[in-house]
Amino acid sequence: MAERHRDRPWLMRTYAGHTSADESNALYRRNLAKGQTGLSVAFDLPTQTGYDPDHVLARGEVGRVGVPIAHLGDMRRLFHDIPLEQMNTSMTINATAMWLLALYQVVAEEQGGDVTKLQGTTQNDIVKEYLSRGTHVFPPVPSLRLTTDMITYTVNHIPKWNPINICSYHLQEAGATPVQEIAYAMSTAIAVLDAVFASGQVPEDRKGDVVGRISFFVNAGVRFIEEMCKMRAFARLWDTITQERYGIRDPKHRRFRYGVQVNSLGLTEAQPENNVQRIVLEMLAVTLSKDARARAVQLPAWNEALGLPRPWDQQWSLRIQQVLAHESDLLEYEDIFRGSHVIEARTDAIATEAMAEIERVLEMGGAIPAVESGYLKSQLVASHALRRARIESGEDKVIGVNCYESTEPSPLTADLDTAIHTVDPAGEARVVEALDRWRAERDEPRVKAAIEALKAAATTDANLMEATLECARAGVTTGEWAFALRDVFGEFRAPTGVSSAPVAVTAEEGTALAAVRAKVAATAEGLGVGKLRLLVGKPGLDGHSNGAEQIAVRARDAGFEVVYQGIRLTPEQIVAAAVAEDVHCVGLSILSGSHLELVPDVLRRLRRAGVDDVPVIVGGIIPTADAEALRGEGVAAVFTAKDFDITGMIGRIVDEIRRSNKLEA
Repeated sequence: MAERHRDRPWLMRTYAGHTSADESNALYRRNLAKGQTGLSVAFDLPTQTGYDPDHVLARGEVGRVGVPIAHLGDMRRLFHDIPLEQMNTSMTINATAMWLLALYQVVAEEQGGDVTKLQGTTQNDIVKEYLSRGTHVFPPVPSLRLTTDMITYTVNHIPKWNPINICSYHLQEAGATPVQEIAYAMSTAIAVLDAVFASGQVPEDRKGDVVGRISFFVNAGVRFIEEMCKMRAFARLWDTITQERYGIRDPKHRRFRYGVQVNSLGLTEAQPENNVQRIVLEMLAVTLSKDARARAVQLPAWNEALGLPRPWDQQWSLRIQQVLAHESDLLEYEDIFRGSHVIEARTDAIATEAMAEIERVLEMGGAIPAVESGYLKSQLVASHALRRARIESGEDKVIGVNCYESTEPSPLTADLDTAIHTVDPAGEARVVEALDRWRAERDEPRVKAAIEALKAAATTDANLMEATLECARAGVTTGEWAFALRDVFGEFRAPTGVSSAPVAVTAEEGTALAAVRAKVAATAEGLGVGKLRLLVGKPGLDGHSNGAEQIAVRARDAGFEVVYQGIRLTPEQIVAAAVAEDVHCVGLSILSGSHLELVPDVLRRLRRAGVDDVPVIVGGIIPTADAEALRGEGVAAVFTAKDFDITGMIGRIVDEIRRSNKLEA
């Protein structure tokens, strides 16, 4: 029998980076030696949001959820002994994408590499940051200008680079349905392409080159059939939009090119071993169908709902991909779903509904006005609230969480404190010390000149990439680059979507929410106030606000007056708001791992302000030992990913308010 032709496997990546450039470099080289075929760099939150490691908002966040890159020296160490000309590197970076690409290019030049051969992707989708992930810095219009400048620069100077990765991944994590995920990602792509072509930086005959470098980064959930049909609908709509709206004739330029990280939102803290089969199912949704197969895949680790995965956990996820690509016969066949009436019907339905929502956004003026008005955010908050309500009611089953909860003891989590990787808290001090040395040894006049030139260029319509490259070469830091542009562009606080979110859970007589509403009203009456007031705060730089928003919405529906000012607040700001609003409870949400640094600071400041009768509760990805430590500091209650019953959590908050005010249970 003749041997079948095998397709080339997709790029296999692991999203990784932590503590420092040196430690992350060692991790990358180990992963490449294990057969990983591309790099996916996770940057820490200060780097993503344009702060140096010694900024007050960076405290507790340095090296937590990624690698800190404060200047060119850090980027050199990150890629030491990794030839960038031969590498395909994905960088999850958005607001500061131009800066990180400039550092990457300069390091490649220093290695003697040919810049025109660099391959990889900068995520650079700022719209979804306003909606879901929260690492935005500048307002929408100047942010779109930075994206436009990057795209036009790379098309002309780094032609194999993907300068933007329209990212629907985080939209799904924020609650987007498949229809919304497609519609809002496509609306973002339209806004970006319209801006690029309107800038006058691309001649008419190069439009295909621009469209051909646009890539996407999507989320694959556990609903296998629906997710696969979503990808087929994505590809169909992209082909239609690029041909009809932009006149792109070459089918290669119209190809829907996407990478995927399968869903981390659906990973559970309860029975976390079940996450392995969830990850496998989600991977199959984006690999089985050749007509809609991902170009690159990165899988989370089974224990990411517990904390930071260890190298062994990441290796397991890489091996899952390798078994499918190299041991199975998947890559030997044409699309095995082509002609299926079930797949075609579901794909048609998703594409039709998504196109209708795209038209609705375009009628508002496009993605940017839809962000500024709060429409997109409110739609996602509402969808997420409905999803959570379905899980609470048992309509959507999550194994080990709301059904089949009995379990044998797991050897994987017998010692929870060693089942995840722990970042050395002393690492932050070492990074700050290294930053001080960098500043002391650089050419300060050249630094100041580069910053002033960047600010001057930002006041014109000049492409900002060249000025940014000079900043990189001069030794400017991440925070200095970002604050120079903050001075010109200003900053932006995105709409929270909480006030306009509809009621997702009814409070009819006999329901759990009705009982909590009655308890809220009785407690307010017992305290002699019109309404109980709950402050929901997100200290530090963690922008994953989905959980905080759902608590705020449900507390509102339970009769609380909710004070929620959005993300990125200092402990000082949170305490000031608690005092000014005379709240009855402070709820803190942190998913970045900085809870042991920031929560005790809030507690100390509350005590100094004389507010020691207000209970503080905390929610997030918090290991068991850390939860015990927080309770020892005085935290009234700790909620983690296993606490899915939001109404029950609101009831617990009321109980803590009653306890602290010495009202009977």
